[in-house]
Amino acid sequence: MSERNLVLLGPPGAGKGTQAERLIEDFDLPYYATGNILREAVENDTELGKQAKEFMDAGKLVPDDLICAVIAERLDSGQADDGFLLDGFPRTIGQAEMLEGALDKRGRQLTAALLIDAPDDEVVRRLSGRRTCVKNGHVYHVEFDPPKHEGVCDQDGSRLVQRDDDKPETIQKRLDVYHDQTEPLIQWYEQRGKLRRFDGTRTPEEVHSRIRATLATLALEDDV
Repeated sequence: MSERNLVLLGPPGAGKGTQAERLIEDFDLPYYATGNILREAVENDTELGKQAKEFMDAGKLVPDDLICAVIAERLDSGQADDGFLLDGFPRTIGQAEMLEGALDKRGRQLTAALLIDAPDDEVVRRLSGRRTCVKNGHVYHVEFDPPKHEGVCDQDGSRLVQRDDDKPETIQKRLDVYHDQTEPLIQWYEQRGKLRRFDGTRTPEEVHSRIRATLATLALEDDV
């Protein structure tokens, strides 16, 4: 397979970040997280970055066509010639159609949309259990990785707190947005034969090995 053009899907807390790190290492893919590439475009003062900055400074969402143009800029940069890993884009069917159009124009297509799924109660359990130290940002989990002394960081002795975005009510709001805006993409990609599902409640190692096996199978199919 000459290219691995991949999109990561799944709710917050399902383990997308962990799998992204491993896939980048496995296949030497450029990783495009929407927030990061918008910030970089702004920092590099590109024409598209200047336009995006106006929206960001005003506290508004950057329009779909502008986000897609920033991603298209990366597709044409040479760094994504052998593939890419997209995270956080597309978030909606409209964005997915724009990405499909951008790839079509370049004679390319998506290899797969990798869905790492986890039920809401598991997401809330994972994220709401996180505790962060106030001094240096070390992260613990009350269930999976507790500190030796409750509420105290093992490394610097500072107080451990629950960040606002790790509180159950905030997590539920993020999940509501995901179900409303992003979940319809699952069926959209499934209808196009691009969706591959993975159980995010399994260990990171199991999820990783299943993704690798799936991509190996897709590469074999592509070579036939």
